[in-house]
Amino acid sequence: MRIISWEEMQALDANCLYFGLLPLQLMENAGAAIAREVVASSPGKRVAIVAGRGNNGGDAFVAARHLSGYNATVYLLGRSRDISTEEARRNWKILERLQLDLREIKDAEDLMLDECDLIVDAIFGTGVRGRVSGLEAEAIDAINRSGKKVLSVDIPSGLGTNKAVRADYVVTFHRPKPDLGERVIVADIGIPPEAELFVGPGDLGLLKKRSSESHKGDSGRILVIGGGPYTGAPALTALAALRAGADIVTVAAPARAAKTISCFSPNLIVRELSEDHLSANDLQPLQDLIAAHDVVVMGMGLGRHPDTRDAIASIIPLAEKVVIDADALLPGLPLKGLVTPHAGEFQRISGISLIDLDYKERTELVRGYAWERGVTILLKGKVDLITDGEIVRANTTGNPGMTVGGTGDVLAGIAAAFYARASALRAASAAAFVNGRAGDLVYLEKGFGMLATDVVEMIPQAMRF
Repeated sequence: MRIISWEEMQALDANCLYFGLLPLQLMENAGAAIAREVVASSPGKRVAIVAGRGNNGGDAFVAARHLSGYNATVYLLGRSRDISTEEARRNWKILERLQLDLREIKDAEDLMLDECDLIVDAIFGTGVRGRVSGLEAEAIDAINRSGKKVLSVDIPSGLGTNKAVRADYVVTFHRPKPDLGERVIVADIGIPPEAELFVGPGDLGLLKKRSSESHKGDSGRILVIGGGPYTGAPALTALAALRAGADIVTVAAPARAAKTISCFSPNLIVRELSEDHLSANDLQPLQDLIAAHDVVVMGMGLGRHPDTRDAIASIIPLAEKVVIDADALLPGLPLKGLVTPHAGEFQRISGISLIDLDYKERTELVRGYAWERGVTILLKGKVDLITDGEIVRANTTGNPGMTVGGTGDVLAGIAAAFYARASALRAASAAAFVNGRAGDLVYLEKGFGMLATDVVEMIPQAMRF
């Protein structure tokens, strides 16, 4: 079973809520799973549940309700009025109404751990960082001194800090997590495989956060190489990258196109190349530009001049992070980074036809190609597929109005902006979701009259949750 990181689990929780799987449902399932393990592992009927005021404690409140026939005491560290989530508060109130043995603890000396057969540790979940102090630190010390068998909920409280519970067993949820050791029970809490497959707002949370101490450029410098016969495509990509949070976007375009693109927006930095198409003569100035940017996104509007293909082949290896789209999707090129084809372009680079296949039938073909070439693929379609050859994600946002020209260029810009802050897989997953959601928000207002520029302007709203 694949290990899932704590941050990925938090993203999955957020996506479950987006899909309609409520935290209260997951808490109920988690608590029932804890109770089953208590029954299976406790040497006696007396159980002390030491709970914090967050969702970790909430899981344990549910477990207390399921422990019918056991002498369970719930020790809440602090006041019930300070329970931090609605789900945990609701389950505490149920216990109050059922007249279970509940004790609000102000001093760790009030923990009667000598009287129990098993301790359930539910003080902290994964959110605790730094140093643990005060009542919680004292409670952890009391648990560790007790000599009793300890079952931790999801994670030994304080793991990775200065104070951590020494657990005999850990009941963790959905998938194994890092650093939990060997005595781990993985409990199914009703998260279906599809919740891990389809992307959602939780994927935005996996992008590197903008710090209050950030300086210009820290959130991404993007170089767009495009234009020639077409001028709108690279401009759309550049504007989308800015709307998706990139700090600086530069467009390097052939001479005639550059003059037009520079008129589109004062927010764009435009660098004029030597000819009216991308050629090998531009490699030296582009090499300097590539070195000054975090991500290169290329292909939009370049056209098919014979010199251009050779130039693209020379440029791709120069970029540490590259998004390859549109006219740069040609057979035989040294692809790397993030590749964003539709089905026709995928056939052009791979020789693999996806026509008349649904997304499930396409999955293994696309995954296999990504693995073979060592790239991340974002295959655009009714259901977008994203894969690095190992993990596969899918996206269902978007609508038929997005067949209007330019929305693929917008997606490339969003993906480039996110790629500056995350891995190619995470960037592509979040970008597919945001691009489609922006299109859905535009559709509510303009229907099939949407334009690609409308989608660009809706990107900030699509990222807001």
